[in-house]
Amino acid sequence: MTTGQLTERTVTVRGKDIFYAETGSGPAAVLLHGGGPGATGTSNYSRNIDALAKHFRVIVPDMPGYGRSTKSLNQSDPFGYLADTMRGLLDLLGIDTAHLIGNSYGGAAALRLALDTPHRVGKLVLMGPGGIGTTRNLPTAGLNSLLGYYGGDGPTRDKLEAFIRTYLVYDGASVPDDLIDLRYQASIDPEVVANPPLRRPAGPTALRTLWRMDLTRDSRLKSLPTPTLVLWGQDDKVNRPAGGPMLASIMPNAQLVMTSSTGHWMQWERARFFNQLVADFLSDDSSFIS
Repeated sequence: MTTGQLTERTVTVRGKDIFYAETGSGPAAVLLHGGGPGATGTSNYSRNIDALAKHFRVIVPDMPGYGRSTKSLNQSDPFGYLADTMRGLLDLLGIDTAHLIGNSYGGAAALRLALDTPHRVGKLVLMGPGGIGTTRNLPTAGLNSLLGYYGGDGPTRDKLEAFIRTYLVYDGASVPDDLIDLRYQASIDPEVVANPPLRRPAGPTALRTLWRMDLTRDSRLKSLPTPTLVLWGQDDKVNRPAGGPMLASIMPNAQLVMTSSTGHWMQWERARFFNQLVADFLSDDSSFIS
């Protein structure tokens, strides 16, 4: 649970409202949340913000489509749009270089930002990131549950609870009811229901969009110099754990850590381990990347 003092602001980035919370001091570390229904920056990282703020200037935005930020999103190149928007936020805050920490959808946005502008990223931490082998296999059951949330009879608390307890974490009983309630209320914002931020590509450009969203097919990945820590739960039911070794084999400066009895939400399920690991990796005397 976040207990430290957070400064909250909404700013205009490229004509769009972007909400972010900030605390701590030191090198900038931007925490990018996942794309599940009702996700927000501070709720996804509630067990990490205080610990990381002891070492870093922690910036936690709500990405476009979520929380208190604008609900519009360019669906033809979602990861590129998210990366451009987060880079715009860094520009507005006067931050030339930041560490990026991204979970799932946020991990894909962080990686795309690094691919497009590697000089803007100090180090990367990617937890079960999206966009890894997305065109190589059929979607997982967890991803189907996520993408189907707004379909059929529309969003319900039961559907969200099933997604979180069955697919998001290893031990569904560990998730408190109030967290599900909080995310459900955020997920039924009328603007979000009318225009869900995370959806299956459709229409004549669907294949092109899917190709853009598979970051392992980006030729720049094999030469990306950014020191990267890849974290993956061995029991991830949303993004396949095989993505971890895939990234580690492609990226020239990546270290992979996988943990057992952990699902898609490592930063929440294994918070103490995660916080120490990330703080060590991002610090100047990190022993993970040479």
